[in-house]
Amino acid sequence: MASDKLPERSSRSDIDAFLKKAASLPVSKPAGHAGRLIFAMDATASREPTWDHACHIQAEMFAETAALGGLEIQLCHYRGIGEFKASSWLTDTASLQRKMTAVRCLGGYTQIGRVLQHATAMAKQQRTDALVFVGDCMEEKVDDLCQLAGELGIHGVPAFMFHEGADVRAGQAFRQIAKLTRGAYCPFDAGSAHQLRDLLSAVAVYAAGGRLALQRFGRRRGRTVQRLSRQIDEG
Repeated sequence: MASDKLPERSSRSDIDAFLKKAASLPVSKPAGHAGRLIFAMDATASREPTWDHACHIQAEMFAETAALGGLEIQLCHYRGIGEFKASSWLTDTASLQRKMTAVRCLGGYTQIGRVLQHATAMAKQQRTDALVFVGDCMEEKVDDLCQLAGELGIHGVPAFMFHEGADVRAGQAFRQIAKLTRGAYCPFDAGSAHQLRDLLSAVAVYAAGGRLALQRFGRRRGRTVQRLSRQIDEG
């Protein structure tokens, strides 16, 4: 379910703020360890028009991290009446694509709280480098989500909140979650697919290799991520 407001493309200031926040994350990661990233998606009915496109975009994350020791991704999604699922940890594009293409969007209410609870549980069990969430709306109590986000932040897992569309209430909640976990918030629409691809890849590179790897990635991957590299150099 989502607002009927027309989506607006991310502004330069939105992207700059996102990149600035990412640039302030820890400089490096332990050598020899694959990055561990939870990739959570809203699979309710309002996301159906862009779900297949998202499946294609996320596949590039593995390619960008292969030289950094690799990436392990756990795919999570919610849909319908209380349905929430999390995959095993996946280490290749084909496995992730099979999991994502098997999912069909189904009407229901958001379960962002379940996502945050799950990410915290995973962080308690084993190192988790980042949470990526892609969604378009929020139908839960903001205070409850903030409490869960604060707990996730205590466990050192930044949440990168990618907001599709222009639902104001969702945007406010996603910003708070990002702030409380020391992550980042970035809105997008169907017209900013290239931008979203680069930013998702950048988060994957951060999870696999830390801030220095993200800096190197920025030198070769487009204007959006190059702005991130400049901010790192200045910091």
